[in-house]
Amino acid sequence: MEHTYSRHVPVLQLDQKRLLAAYESGVAAVCRIAAPLDGSGWASLTPCPEWRAFELAGHLRCVADDLHEYLDASPVSRFARLMATGAHPDSLARKLARQNAAELAALPDAPPDQHIAAFAASARRYAARLPAVWDLPHHQYRDVVVTVGGMAGAACAEWHLHASDLAAAIGSGYRPPDPDVILAGWVAGMPHLPLAPPGRLTGRHGRHPDPWQAVLVASGRGVSLPSSDRRASLPSADPEPGGEGLWARWTARPLLRRKG
Repeated sequence: MEHTYSRHVPVLQLDQKRLLAAYESGVAAVCRIAAPLDGSGWASLTPCPEWRAFELAGHLRCVADDLHEYLDASPVSRFARLMATGAHPDSLARKLARQNAAELAALPDAPPDQHIAAFAASARRYAARLPAVWDLPHHQYRDVVVTVGGMAGAACAEWHLHASDLAAAIGSGYRPPDPDVILAGWVAGMPHLPLAPPGRLTGRHGRHPDPWQAVLVASGRGVSLPSSDRRASLPSADPEPGGEGLWARWTARPLLRRKG
């Protein structure tokens, strides 16, 4: 994976074969961890504090279906139009969280294992669509164009993070087999949620000493940091009133929201 750097965030040349293998391993991990869950397991709290495991199952199904919608309409999908505003991450968080909550509530009732099966089928159909359009633009945030491959990287990170959430809900640990490519996917697909401001962690060192921990922290999971260190994982955009508290709530939520 070749690393180059823009003014705002690192830009990585994603290895398509390796990224798609990690994407599939994330789907498989979600299915494997969810398979033995019973009623009490599905009722367990996840690291997404407002969601229990059964709600996370519905969220995964929604996200996988949304990816098809965004790809069908790219680069002018509703998600692309929202990202094209270049809004501060706090503003994006408010809109996306409202939409996500409404559409999750509208999801047809079904047992969570059915939502997981539907998620896996939809996510794998999406992966099959990607090679032919990998380098095409998907959306843009400020001066960063995210390709279809970059969006696949964001989805790959999403699957592994939610596999970790499900594992945590039942008191188990989780670490993906190829964390380097997941970190690369995060950076390529999530320019509005950078790992660190320019000139700090990524710009100076090039690669985090623990790529999986970097993704966990950037997503609001992982170890708690002192306030002075926590700022290094926040976006470098100008703050909005009350932004730091809102950001903490946003980063604890799942990463991709429905129908942006």
